[in-house]
Amino acid sequence: MLVGQIIHLRPVRENDLTPLYDQHTDIGDRGPFFPTGVISMPRFWREYQDTGFWTEEEGMLVIVNEVDMIVGHIEFYPTVKYLDELELSYHIYRTENRGKGIATEAIRLLATYLFERRKVNRIRLMIHPDNKASLRVAEKAGFQPEGVARGVWFNRGRNHDLAVYAALRDDFLPRTG
Repeated sequence: MLVGQIIHLRPVRENDLTPLYDQHTDIGDRGPFFPTGVISMPRFWREYQDTGFWTEEEGMLVIVNEVDMIVGHIEFYPTVKYLDELELSYHIYRTENRGKGIATEAIRLLATYLFERRKVNRIRLMIHPDNKASLRVAEKAGFQPEGVARGVWFNRGRNHDLAVYAALRDDFLPRTG
């Protein structure tokens, strides 16, 4: 478990699967900037049984509050094989949990963990330019804006630009020696 000041990140447990799947299929809670794809319940459960949603290449942790209630999830995954980077994606469930610093702390916790334990020099976030809340989260979490990838994301029937934010290992870990 990764322990923060306001939230913790922990692996998915079997008793989390039903509420997680319910949240996964609640497209209305995603807002306009989160992908709308849904996978089947059997595939969702099979993925958990096969990997626990955690492998060397990618993983998902649930974001829980002080009473272990799930308030969101955060994922990491590779981008392009020849790049020394990972990408993070997160979703804070329900409007009442947003705007409280949960996403910022989750990003910092997971990025620090990944930089400390994996050979990766760069972690990026891809954010819709109109998603002002996520742009603020990225900056508060210590990520730097790098530009815009034009027309790179297909969602809700059309292609969208995405702002590229990234942090390097040296941004998160103090240099030693």
